[in-house]
Formats: sequence, structure tokens, C-alpha cells
Amino acid sequence: MIGKLYNLIVSLLVGILNWVDARLPIMKAWRTHMSEYYAPKNFNIWFVFGFLSMVVLVNQILTGIWLTMNFTPTAEGAFASVEYIMRDVKGGDILRYLHSTGASAFFIVIYLHMFRALLYGSYKKPRELVWILGMTIYLALMAEGFLGYILPWGQMSYWGANVIVSLFSAIPYVGGMLQEFIQGDYLISGITLNRFFALHVIAVPLALVVLVFLHIVALHEVGSNNPDGIEIKENKDANGIPLDGIAFHPYYTVHDLWGLAVFLFVFCFVVFFMPEMGGYFLEHPNFETANALKTPEHIAPTWYFTPFYSILRAIPNKLGGFIAMGAAIAVLFVLPWLDRSPVKSIRYKGIFSRVAIILFLVSFIILGVLGTKGPTEARGLLALICTIVYFAYFLLMPIWTSFEKTKPVPERVTMNGGLSRLKVLGVIIVLGLLVVLPLKVVGSEGYDCGSIACEEFKPSFEDQASLQRGAKLFMNNCYACHSLKYSRYERVASDIGIPNDLMEEHLIFDDSKIGALMDNKADKKVMSSWFGVAPLDLTLVTRARSPEWVYTYLKSFYADSSRPWGVNNLVFKDVGMPHVLLPLQGTPVCVEDSHALEGHKACQIKIIKAGLMNEAEFDKAIYDMTNFLTYVSDPNLSNRHRIGLYVLFFILLFGLMTFLLNREYWKGIH
Repeated sequence: MIGKLYNLIVSLLVGILNWVDARLPIMKAWRTHMSEYYAPKNFNIWFVFGFLSMVVLVNQILTGIWLTMNFTPTAEGAFASVEYIMRDVKGGDILRYLHSTGASAFFIVIYLHMFRALLYGSYKKPRELVWILGMTIYLALMAEGFLGYILPWGQMSYWGANVIVSLFSAIPYVGGMLQEFIQGDYLISGITLNRFFALHVIAVPLALVVLVFLHIVALHEVGSNNPDGIEIKENKDANGIPLDGIAFHPYYTVHDLWGLAVFLFVFCFVVFFMPEMGGYFLEHPNFETANALKTPEHIAPTWYFTPFYSILRAIPNKLGGFIAMGAAIAVLFVLPWLDRSPVKSIRYKGIFSRVAIILFLVSFIILGVLGTKGPTEARGLLALICTIVYFAYFLLMPIWTSFEKTKPVPERVTMNGGLSRLKVLGVIIVLGLLVVLPLKVVGSEGYDCGSIACEEFKPSFEDQASLQRGAKLFMNNCYACHSLKYSRYERVASDIGIPNDLMEEHLIFDDSKIGALMDNKADKKVMSSWFGVAPLDLTLVTRARSPEWVYTYLKSFYADSSRPWGVNNLVFKDVGMPHVLLPLQGTPVCVEDSHALEGHKACQIKIIKAGLMNEAEFDKAIYDMTNFLTYVSDPNLSNRHRIGLYVLFFILLFGLMTFLLNREYWKGIH
């Protein structure tokens, strides 16, 4: 009975498939692009990044759809809606980090995919159109990344948009009109945000999908390149099948699944355990809402634009820098006609090509690093040198590729070509030294905490007693001025183990309900008249700065009669707020210190009049409050770490299965 039912279901499904296939050639497309598409059998690790870029594209589309459901594309609501997604939407923080980490992952795999093309000459005849379509995808991806970067409406989003859009004003005659057209207003505003949102979620993704489709169709028409740069279509058997080719499915599908498992492990580790990536994937200033009256200390685009941003800054003239930045991207489009070498692969090119590509890679990485840092004279000089190297690689390519001596190319593909593991390690060491040493020469950064080094701080969310003491200290001493308006009383009480009735009785000071946001009722105008500006909301202070910065800052007040409130701070010079914890700490003064940085206040904090706490008790109290603020800034951290462990374990199992499957399929291929 079960067998008959099974046969009936299979027969029905086959009938439906045949009916659809007669009207829509699904199986023909499958055979053309998968089961009967023959790819070179000597693909190495460099050839997995094209597949991974498609995986990340799908991730970005799916997570983007879900984020759009809760995002508010207005200047007033964008930042708050992102925090709503992060805190109140179930799984929203994971969705947001999948999307933000996916943006960086997209550029990582695309850059590696492009570098593979440089290594193996995948831009040369007959693949010129494939390369041009790929570069057009890259341009669309840059546009998509920039537009998405603006949407959270944080400080760096707002000011980054100002810097980039204002570049168009450097174009003679039409620059001003073009800038105004892009902004949709006379300045970056909510109208700009709404316009960029529409382009980010509809127009550019549609263009990307179309371009990716054309890219794949063009590639499958001329065939894939390989590490040897040999055209496998030139050597076929009696059935017209390339002798050095192998069906893409199932061989490369299982091969790519193994690569996917490795990628997902790294990707998910970042998503669950270090989504900010030290401020490179999510910049710290973007945890502050956009403020047109407060310019960040250092404005820089996100990391994947920084090589071109460095080129822009290396040219002192605004129009010249804009032209140089555009030319740095445009020159990639004509690469197929710059390379005059008779061979494709770097394996068989001469010494000039090998040295040139190393110098190009080093200059590109250094430009990227410099773009994340504030400008100095030394860094500007290094950026200019690297800019010259970058352009020299392309402009001199027709010369050295015309006369350099190349190695003979084999007639058939080689399975064990390329560098040995020892040589690969040597190349990595050389690259590392060439990148690190110049950056060290120009890279003096000073301290992270003003005139002093930040003190070490390790949060402990498992210590509920510490969180409760920190909450009490903050609410009794800081909450009158500083709100926590993206957190909710009930969520905080539940997470740190305070019963709702006690929270309502002792830590809610107005008529707010237990489910309300922790937004105090302080009059912002009155506060501004007292302090010069309204006190900041501190929900995200440990992410906009760092837990170490906040911890050190709270311990670094000292008496200074020249300041309006009688105090100053070693971390935040000329601070405009009172030291509300003075009764607890006592009277701190600044004692001269000969080890401070030049141009900074040279002193150490000493207590000359005891407070209600001794030094150890005060340090513990500051730890507790910083621990509480660190929890408030990311209340889902512990839960995300727990889920991440399960996800990584599943990916390990998936990776083991795909590894064994891949080995089984490929054991007879040689």
C-alpha cells in the first residue's frame, strides 16, 4: 500500500515537472548551466569566492526584507527603529548582524574574487565581457553599500554621507545641481534618507540580480578560466566533452558546499561573537544618533571604501582627488586591453608581473588601512606613494607585459601546479612585512582614553548582584539627566533579576509603566541652559565609546577651579558636566605625571579628602555601573553567544559531512 502511494506521488510530481518543462525549459537550463556544463577540473580555493558571493547576496536580500518590515526611513525614527529591531524584535539583533556582517563579507569575497581574476588572467580574451559585467556588479555593490551605510542614521552615517555626496559639488558647472539632486534637499536630511532607502531596497538590488544573471550567462557561454589559463574547449574527446573538464554538478556543487561550510563557520562566528569587528564592520560613532551640530573627530567611510577614500585624500585638490578616486575604479574596466602578455596565468608570467602584483596588493591594503585613520602629514605622504604605485600597476602594464619573458604554458591543465605551502607561507610573510612596516612608521596613535591609557575592564553579565548595584547607582545618581530611552524597565528588571514590583517602587521615579522605555522627563531646554547641551542618552555609550573608555572616564575626574562645574577629566578634556559621584569618591586632585603625552594634562588622580567610599569600594562601584551600562548597550549579548555555540556546532557537523562527501566524489578525479 505504501509502495503504491509512493509510486503515485512520484508519478504525479514527474508529470507536473514534465508539464512545466514543456512550457518553461527548466531541465534544459539545468543541463546547460549545471549537469552538462564542464568546468576545468583543476579549480583551487580561489574559485570558490564567486559561489560565496551569490550566497551572501541571497543572505542580504532575505535579511534585508525582514529588516525593512520594522525599519522607519525618517530622520526622526531611523536610529530608534534600528534599536527597536535590536532589542524588541525577537531575533532582530541576529537578523541585523547577519545583514551588517553580510555587507562586509560581500566585499571580502568580491575582492578575493577580483584578485583571483588578476592572478589567473580571467579578464583576458575571450572573457572581456565577463570582466566588464563583473566590474559593473562591483560598482552597483559599492552604490548599494553606500546607500545602506546611511540608513541607520548614526553619526558616521550622516557625516559620511555629507563627505561623499559633497564630492559631486567639485564637478565644474553642474556639481552643485548634481549634489542637490542626489540629496533631494539643500543638505543631507530626512528626504535624503528616504530617497536612499528606496534605492537601497528596490532599485539597486534589482540591478544587482540582473547583472549577476548576465555575468553567469556570459561566463557559461565562453567557459570558466582555470589556474593555468588554458582553454579546455581546445582539447575535446570524440563526444565533444573537454578532456580536462568535469561536470559542474555534482562535482563542484559538493566541492562548493565544503567551501560554504568553512565560510559559514567564520561568518557565523563573527555574527554571534564579534559583529562590530573592532569598529570596522560597525563603526563606534554609528552608535550615536546623527547630529548635524556635532562633527565626529575623524570622518571615514566603512572599511571597504577606504582604499579609494585614501586616494581621494592623497590629492590636495578637491576636484583632482575626486577625479583620481573615480579613475582608480574606471581603470579596472579597461584592464583586459592593458595586459599584453601572451599568457593568462601568473604561474607562467615573468618576474615583472609577479613583483608588480605584490606591490599592487600591498599598496591597496595600505591605502585601505590609512583610510580608516585620521590624516597626518606622514600618512598623507604614504598614501600618495601608494596611490602612485596603484596607478603605475595599470598604466605601466602594457610595457612590462609586452617584453617580459614568460614560461611555456602546458597543453593540458595541471592538477598540482602553483606554489608549495612553504612558498605560500613565505609570500604571506613578505606581504605582511611590506604592509606592516610602512604603517608602523607613520602610525603613532597615542592613547585611547585621552591623555591616559584605558584601564582594563571585563564585563560580567552573569553577576546579577553587580548589575543590580550598577542599576541602583546609575538610577540614583545619573538618571535625572541621562536617559536610557532605548531600553525598557521591564526587560532590564527581568534580565538583572529585580522583581517588577521592586523596580516600580524604587527605580521608576515618574508615572511610567513597567513596560515603558526608560526615558526620563528632564526638560531638554533647561538642561541645555545648565550644561551648554542636553545630556546624552547613555543606552549605547559603551558601544559608541567602549566599556574601557567609560570605566576609565568615570574614575578620572579631578578638581579644576577654572571649569564651570569645578571639575575636569583626564579622558574627556574640558568636560562640561559635574562630578555627581564626588560625595562617594571624595575630592580628587591632579598630581603631576612626567609620563603623559605631549600636549595633554600631565597628572595622576589623588584623593585629598575622603568620601563615603574608600578607593577600593569606589572602584567596585564604578565597575558595577560600567557593567550595567555595558549590559544595557547590548542586552542580547549572552543569549546571542549561547545561540552562536549551537549554530557553530551544527556548521561543524555540516562541514564534516560535506568534507566526506567531497572526498568521495573526487577520489577518482586526476
